Amino acid sequence: MKKTFTAAAVLSLFVWQGAQADDAQIQSKLSALGITNAQIKPSPLAGMKTVLSDSGVLYVSDNGEFILQGPMFQLTGQQPVNVTNQLLMEQLAKMDNEMIVYKAKDQKYVVTVFTDTTCGYCRKLHDEMKEYNDLGITVRYLAFPRYGIGSNSANQMAGIWAAADRKQAFSDAMAGKDVPAQDSKASVIAQQFTLGHQFGVQGTPAILLPNGDLLPGYRDPKGLLEVLKAYK
Repeated sequence: MKKTFTAAAVLSLFVWQGAQADDAQIQSKLSALGITNAQIKPSPLAGMKTVLSDSGVLYVSDNGEFILQGPMFQLTGQQPVNVTNQLLMEQLAKMDNEMIVYKAKDQKYVVTVFTDTTCGYCRKLHDEMKEYNDLGITVRYLAFPRYGIGSNSANQMAGIWAAADRKQAFSDAMAGKDVPAQDSKASVIAQQFTLGHQFGVQGTPAILLPNGDLLPGYRDPKGLLEVLKAYK
């Protein structure tokens, strides 16, 4: 779950003198807040730095005195652009080769679904795959074990991702068949799980739209198509 910060915690941990803090100082303060594996990057907003962490995307002032959590929007075009999600979409693109993809023959839209093989509505979505594909919707799957890394579903999904035929293994698991656990892909499942948290996934299924917006929960094929048309 994404970490929420209180004003008192932020003020007590993010105050020091000086015009600008270096990255090591910021890393230290983030660690004190329990934020680990933080990557500090330039920000599109002057005077701020972007922090990509396991908890999501944060923004820290250059002097280290302020921290913000939540999406940042750029308003220079006709429509607001979520630049926070754009950063995460770059992370998503790095996982293209690890996705289980059900491609529409006449592809019009591509969505990414964070899924769990033990989730009832995930199974319902998968059962309707032909309908999604027939409407031109390509579905790409990433793993998001609801009960965390080390759970039975996480171990099963590691087995799916290690299988010679991932799509068949995935469909077997969704049909309630046993898929042997496999440790060799445990780190891959953990990476996908972390990315889901960064996008704000709190349950499954969670449908990621092409622009990076997240739809929590199941959407039937026609309902999802209407959402996608509205975003185009």
